[in-house]
Amino acid sequence: MKTSRTLSLSRAFTLIELLVVIAIIAILAGMLLPALSKAKTKAQGIFCMNNLKQLQLVWHLYTDDNNDKTATSGYTSPVEPTAWVDGWLDFNGSNRDNTNTVALRDPLRSKFAYHLTEVSVYRCPADRSTVTIGGRRYPRVRSMGMSQAFGPGDWLDPAGFGANATSKKYRVYYKTADIVDPAPAMCYVMLDEHPDSINAGGFANMMVESPAASRIIDFPASYHNGAAGISFADGHAEIRKWVDGRTMPPTRYNNQLQLNVSSPNNRDMLWLSERTSSRRNR
Repeated sequence: MKTSRTLSLSRAFTLIELLVVIAIIAILAGMLLPALSKAKTKAQGIFCMNNLKQLQLVWHLYTDDNNDKTATSGYTSPVEPTAWVDGWLDFNGSNRDNTNTVALRDPLRSKFAYHLTEVSVYRCPADRSTVTIGGRRYPRVRSMGMSQAFGPGDWLDPAGFGANATSKKYRVYYKTADIVDPAPAMCYVMLDEHPDSINAGGFANMMVESPAASRIIDFPASYHNGAAGISFADGHAEIRKWVDGRTMPPTRYNNQLQLNVSSPNNRDMLWLSERTSSRRNR
């Protein structure tokens, strides 16, 4: 007859059985975690796209209230602002622009402030950039940049910074009526910008006249499995998957990323160029 102690021992896991169970759990976790991570990234992409659509709607409301004039991408002082947002982002804790949500609600510093008070839409949910103030980390206020084709167009001309302002080689859009080539459904307005690239409100990219001479001025973000949210002048937004690894440098959160770099035959820059502007009088 077995004693209660003998019965208890016979029902216990052996070390080998326990190790097998742990191994099975580890295998299942290894199979599930990537799927869960992808699902989370996809959800963040949808959330980001919704933020961009809201910003794009406010962009239209602003033009409706201002005789068809668009908000510009250019950085100016708060005294006479023309830019859609004011301020310069970096990773310096003493720079108030990094965390100043009040400025996004101030009509003197944000063109959208009359229509938009929910400032969380300026930030992609996948953006993990922060600044440290007094030993605590705070999220930065903005992830999106606006195409410089919506004024002043400083980098559109491959001749370099500011050349387009005098040559007027490429179209710059100060009214929605000006957006004819590319058409509104093909003309991007805002996109997610790389955390180490973003500074003022404008996103600069150069027109590609020769694929071999293409350059990356500012870098787009690649938060969403190598993709970025991007909105267009007709009001729609989408997630754009980048195809060239040079478009997706790793994030360091230190603003040390080299901007304005040669990137020959970069298909992402060609795609973006086709959706930015066009030659005048062609």
